[in-house]
Amino acid sequence: MKERGGKGGSQPSVNERYTQWKSLVPILYDWLANHNLVWPSLSCRWGPLLEQATYKNRQRLYLSEQTDGSVPNTLVIANCEIVKPRVAAAEHIAQFNEEARSPFVKKFKTIIHPGEVNRIRELPQNSKIVATHTDSPDVLIWDIEAQPNRHAVLGAPESHPDLILTGHQENAEFALAMSQSEPLVLSGGKDKSVVLWSIHDHISTLATDSGAGSNGGKSPKTGGIDDKPPSESPKIQARGIFQGHEDTVEDVQFCPSSAQEFCSVGDDSCLILWDARTGSSPVVKVEKAHNADLHCVDWNPIDENFILTGSADNTVRLFDRRNLTSNGVGSPVHVFTNHNAAVLCVQWSPDKSSIFGSSAEDGVLNIWDHNKIGERSGPASKFAPGLLFRHSGHRDKVVDFHWNSHDPWTIVSVSDDGESTGGGGTLQIWRMIDLIYRPQEEVIDELEKFKSRILTCSTP
Repeated sequence: MKERGGKGGSQPSVNERYTQWKSLVPILYDWLANHNLVWPSLSCRWGPLLEQATYKNRQRLYLSEQTDGSVPNTLVIANCEIVKPRVAAAEHIAQFNEEARSPFVKKFKTIIHPGEVNRIRELPQNSKIVATHTDSPDVLIWDIEAQPNRHAVLGAPESHPDLILTGHQENAEFALAMSQSEPLVLSGGKDKSVVLWSIHDHISTLATDSGAGSNGGKSPKTGGIDDKPPSESPKIQARGIFQGHEDTVEDVQFCPSSAQEFCSVGDDSCLILWDARTGSSPVVKVEKAHNADLHCVDWNPIDENFILTGSADNTVRLFDRRNLTSNGVGSPVHVFTNHNAAVLCVQWSPDKSSIFGSSAEDGVLNIWDHNKIGERSGPASKFAPGLLFRHSGHRDKVVDFHWNSHDPWTIVSVSDDGESTGGGGTLQIWRMIDLIYRPQEEVIDELEKFKSRILTCSTP
C-alpha cells in the first residue's frame, strides 16, 4: 500500500447514506459530538482521564493536522468533554452543523511536527509520552506536557522531539505499537523490517517517571529529556531488527501480556508472529493471510488466542494463533465481509472479548460481535454475520478510530474528507444506544417497563 489517504472510498450514494444516517442519530446513539477539522487527521488516540463530574468527564485526546504546506503539520493535544451514558437528550445530539467545531473538543496544545503525523501511539506506562510516525525512517517520542505550546504559522521552526528512535533503513510511516507491560516501542517500514526499541535505553524521566501524567496533571519542567541541546534531540538505537516480510510492513502489534511477543502484517499479504527471545526470525509465518495487501492488525487484549487483520481485499479476518495455517495458507476462524473498500483499521474492544471495530475507505465504521456469528433470526438475518452496528456518520474514508478504555462503548473516529466534501476532515466522538448491545433479556424487560409507563400515562 503506497498511500493511506489515496483514492477510493467515495460512492455515488454517500450523501444519501449520510442524510439517512443523520435522521437516525436520535434513535441509534446515546451521544454524539461532530467536530469539523480544517485539516484531516490520520490518527486519533485517547489520552488520560483528567476530571470526572456528575454528567460528564474530561479527557485528553491526541490527533494531528495533515496540511497542504501552507501552514506546518502539527500534533494536537485536545481536551474533550465526554457526556456520560443516558444523560444527553435525543433531540440535542442530532443538532450539529457539519461545518462547525464541536464545543466538546478544545485544543490544549499544539506541537509543530517535522512532517505529517501518520500514526500516534501513547505509552501505557506514562500517559504523557506519545510516539509518532512520519514520512521518515525514525520514530519520534514526545513528552507532551513538557513540550512548549506552539503557533502553527508558515515559517515557524519545528518542535524538537524528546527522543528519536533510529534503526529503519527506509521510511516507516504507519506500523507503530507500544507494549502494555514494558516501555517498548515496535515499528515496521518500507525496508520490510520490524524494529524494536526500549525507552529505558535512554536514561531520563521519560523512562523512569512512570506515574507522571496518569492523573492528567502538568508535569514539572524536569519532565523532559535532561540537558537537551535546543537544536538536537537524543537518539537511541534498536534492540532488535526482525526480517521476514517481503514487502512494506503496514502494521505491528504486541501480545498484550508479553513484551517479547508481537505480530506484523504487510503488503506481502503475510501475517507474521515473532518472539524476541528466540531470535530475529519469524516464529510463524502465514504466507497468504488475505488476498491482497494487509493494512492493519490487532491482538485481543482479553483472549490472546485471537488476532484480527484487515486488508485491501475489503475483508476483516479473525485468526486463532493455535491454528493459523492450513497447507501453508491462512486459515481464519471467520471472514467478515461488509465493507465495500479497503479496510484501514481494526481494533478490539478493551472491555468485551468478542467485540471489535473495523473502519474502511468506504466511510463506514462497523462494530462486530464474533459471538453472534450463526445467530440468524428475523429481519437481522439479512445483515453480515456478527455485525452489531454500522456507524455511517463519516462521508469519506475512516482512517483511524480508538475505543475509550475509561468509557468502553465511547469511540473517537476520524475521516479524511478531501474527496467528498472539498477538503478537511471530520472527528466524531460517539456512543451507540445501549439497547443495541445489552443482553436481550434486559432490553425486553426495560422496554416492557417503558411500555407499561406509557399505557399508565395515557389512561384517562
